[in-house]
Order: sequence, then structure tokens, then C-alpha cells
Amino acid sequence: MDAATTQSSQIPHPSNERPPGRTLGLDVGSRRIGIAVSDPLGITAQGLETLQRRNKRHDLAALEHIIRDYAVKQIVIGLPLRMSGAEGTQSDKMLLFAEDLRKRFRLPVHLWDERLTSAEANRLLRETELSIEKRAKAVDRMAAVLILQGWMDGNPPSPSATPLPADRE
Repeated sequence: MDAATTQSSQIPHPSNERPPGRTLGLDVGSRRIGIAVSDPLGITAQGLETLQRRNKRHDLAALEHIIRDYAVKQIVIGLPLRMSGAEGTQSDKMLLFAEDLRKRFRLPVHLWDERLTSAEANRLLRETELSIEKRAKAVDRMAAVLILQGWMDGNPPSPSATPLPADRE
């Protein structure tokens, strides 16, 4: 899969329309999972507490709570590609993780090119007055926000998928 197809690739979903509701964004690493969730209209991404990974069972249980608590309708996972756009070992791991999520939660799972998101997160956080220790803890969350926001900006909801405000009387 090349870089152009990666950004719009997803594990099978019957429609290209973005369903209304919240989207969960994940920056998955070997030790931590950065987590972000969209607002109900799918316009902005907000970071949640970073998940310290333990094992598959623990990680999926923690994600299940978030999916339920926020009524998540779909998931976006950062796909780590090489700078050339080629997939590597880490990409293969994310494809398997995405498939696990799709099977477990029966939700659409999208993959989004995450090249440079951690570098961008670090750059943004350096501009804050956070201590080095607090910045280190916030990088995964910020990377998840950047992945989710990038995906939402690149895949705006279709007009039919965006709920309209109720008429006021």
C-alpha cells in the first residue's frame, strides 16, 4: 500500500460516508497508547489520558470503556510509515491491531499516515511551559490528537451524516 492509498485506507467498511458521532483516535506504541476523541459533530479532537500498555486483554478492556463512555462510532489508528511511504514491521503490527479492534468492537477502523506526528507533538509541546517530565507524558496524547484531527480534516462528514440542530420554536 503506498502513501496515497494509506491515508484513505481502512479495514473494510460498507460506506465511505463518515457516520455521525464521535471518533476515537489512537497513537499506538509498544509502551503507551495516546488517545483522543472527537466532539460529537466530528470537528475537533481532544486528548484523553494516555493508556499505559500492559497486555492485549488489559488494553482492549480499557479501550472498551472509552468507546462505551464516549459512544464512539469509529476508530482512527496512526499508521507508522517510513519516510519513503513504505510500510515496515510497525505498520504490520498496526494492521493486526486494527483488525483486532474491528473484530472486538464491530466498528469501522481507519488507518491514517502518522509520519512526523510525534515530532510535531514534541515541537508544539516545547512551545508550552510544561516541564520536560510533563511534556514526555503529553507527547502520545498530542500525537493522537494530531492523527485524529488530520483524519477528520481529510475526511469531512458528508452533509447527510451531520446531524442538524433541532428547530427552535
